Amino acid sequence: MDVSGYAAMLGLFAEMILDDAVRKHKTQTLYREIDDALARGDEATFLNLTRELKMLQA
Repeated sequence: MDVSGYAAMLGLFAEMILDDAVRKHKTQTLYREIDDALARGDEATFLNLTRELKMLQA
């Protein structure tokens, strides 16, 4: 494999790792916000956040 192909592959791999990290962070944040909404009894926020979580996991 030539150097430019190797660099492109490394760049793609780095992008995949970054995307996964961002998705995991967003998922953790949503779970925390969902728990807070449940604790407050805020049904509207709970429903919005769970909808967002479902879209993220699809």
